[in-house]
Amino acid sequence: MSLWSRLADRIPKDSPVQVLPQLDWATQKPTYRDAQPAIIDAALRRALRRPSGNWYVFGASTDVRADRPFGTKVAGTEIVAWRDRQQVLRAGPATCPHLGADLTTGKIECGGLICPWHGLRLDGGREFGWKPLPAHDDGVLVWVRLDRIGGEEPTDAPVIPVRPTGPKLAAVTRLEGVCEPRDVISNRLDPWHGAWFHPYSFAQLEVLSAPPVDADDAADAFAVAVTFRMGRLGMPVVAEFTAPEPRTIVMRIVDGDAAGSVVETHATPIGPGPDGKARTAVI
Repeated sequence: MSLWSRLADRIPKDSPVQVLPQLDWATQKPTYRDAQPAIIDAALRRALRRPSGNWYVFGASTDVRADRPFGTKVAGTEIVAWRDRQQVLRAGPATCPHLGADLTTGKIECGGLICPWHGLRLDGGREFGWKPLPAHDDGVLVWVRLDRIGGEEPTDAPVIPVRPTGPKLAAVTRLEGVCEPRDVISNRLDPWHGAWFHPYSFAQLEVLSAPPVDADDAADAFAVAVTFRMGRLGMPVVAEFTAPEPRTIVMRIVDGDAAGSVVETHATPIGPGPDGKARTAVI
């Protein structure tokens, strides 16, 4: 008897963790017959129609500090962000209005951002031709509102998914891809490819239900039974995928040991790369 077989025999039947059978990728059952392009495309169209209020995620709350400026690019716009002495989030264009210095290379002093070239001080308000951008810190992520880019009716706050209450652990990571935000959302609205294309992360995936092509908001969700893989160990759960706004996908665990946990995928446009192709930050 192998080590894994002995371990499987010792794990209690009610344990949230199970030993997964060894599987060669090439022997998997293909999922192309199950995936339904019309359903995926309809779900994407509904997501893209939802209002965002022109808000874009640009980082983790912990990225923006009171001791140094934080710089990033959103939809071709260079942004600088920092925290004042009250830890309030401040954000605006990363170009100094005096002679165009890069404010992300400046310093924070007594809650104000100091330009590295000639010492222009910005406290976060409209000063010397520099206009702040609306910013929001939801405790996990930081958002900026770009009305000129979004072109929608602006809102006071972004559309933030419902998250677990009480003590919680949050982690944020960022990857960049050569794609448009809609490509990221479309990919996440295709649960059928999960275990087939990502066998190192998922196993035993079954789409339990999918929204019809003409679904309304109340029924616009995918339900998936899936096992999160940790090597030969796995944790089976039932998860629900929804798109609350055009650049966000939420995977909420609705059954299993981690019920209530969420994974948010935010697709933020960066702008064209050196090759002219679109870049998107997946946060």
